[in-house]
Amino acid sequence: MLSHSEARRKVVEVVSGLLREAAARTERLDLRAAHGRVLAGEVRADRDYPPFDRATRDGFAVRAADCASIPATLQIIGEIRAGDTFARAVASGQCAQVMTGAAVPAGADAVVMIEHTRPSQAQAVVEKRVERGQNIVARASEAKAGQALLAPGTRLGYAEMAIAAQVGQSQVEVTQRPRVAVLSTGDEVVELGERPGPFQIRNSNNVSLAAQVELAGGEAVPLGNAPDRIEELRARIQRGLEEDVLVLSGGVSMGKYDFVETVLHELGAECVFDAVAIRPGRPAVFGLCRGKPVFGLPGNPVSTMVTFELLVAPALDLLSGAAARPLPLLKARLAKAVRQKTALTHFLPAQITWAGGEAAVEELPWQGSGDIVALAAANCFLVVHASRLEMTAGEWADVLPRRGVL
Repeated sequence: MLSHSEARRKVVEVVSGLLREAAARTERLDLRAAHGRVLAGEVRADRDYPPFDRATRDGFAVRAADCASIPATLQIIGEIRAGDTFARAVASGQCAQVMTGAAVPAGADAVVMIEHTRPSQAQAVVEKRVERGQNIVARASEAKAGQALLAPGTRLGYAEMAIAAQVGQSQVEVTQRPRVAVLSTGDEVVELGERPGPFQIRNSNNVSLAAQVELAGGEAVPLGNAPDRIEELRARIQRGLEEDVLVLSGGVSMGKYDFVETVLHELGAECVFDAVAIRPGRPAVFGLCRGKPVFGLPGNPVSTMVTFELLVAPALDLLSGAAARPLPLLKARLAKAVRQKTALTHFLPAQITWAGGEAAVEELPWQGSGDIVALAAANCFLVVHASRLEMTAGEWADVLPRRGVL
């Protein structure tokens, strides 16, 4: 049985192999609609940045040599606001008042902060020495014209979008989001608008998986729920295989009516693994069917959520045109001791806090992998590794944030 890190590597390896055989599908989007998408082309600087020597403080543009001995009295030849054009050059014995963000005039090589001067209407007395280049960002020090600023495969966050906007790229070429069919299974599951019987449950997995797909950069295609009947399950799975990825929940354990693996085998699926050494989520299945990645996740909701983050999310990174992001583990001190018996890696609903400036994590009381109430109160999972099942209060532990919450 694979560890979660080995299983994750297998997913990355298999999906990367698929991508080498197929050209990426791209589309052109308005920049404002491209947040979270992955670039398919480069973004280059259209000019130098900054395009002029830029003042970083309100003050006076001076020649540093004029301020070698202080106090130094300089003639004010004008005022420059951000965006102004100023035709005059600063000669020896002169200065110009500048505002933050304004262009430093020719002849000046430093800006002295206004707090270090005594200005009058015609003169400024400089009371502190300045060095050449002080309080100036030099032209082209951030980027040169034509320089590649964002490479293909870059995910567009707010900073990356600001770069594209700065260089005038109002539209960007991005990789299309992978379409992910989401299918739950089980006779005990009813849809949201239905009244469940005394021993039935509503289909929360279809909702939570669709949300996880969207958070991970995919486009969810909900297919509802398939009952535990092979013919109907086969029809729903075949529909799911029309999309880029199929994610199923339920029907992958060893029960009498767990038919997912049976149907996938009949449809020619190649199984890569069918169990992962974790709790919750041990009976997780990954394989290929008709050239499409297929994930069979356990039906209990917390198991479904954990295995999606560990196994499905890196596949969606790759299919979105980006590199697979590493599992974002944080470190925090245990608020209380933890003890697990089974030699698996455990992902326990927990709360991480930063009281006193240091991260602390505490496992929340929960009733097992069906307890969504406990998980909704958690902002992370406390990771208890199989190699260290007992840990004492105060030890550093690994923490997996809940995507979209922490």
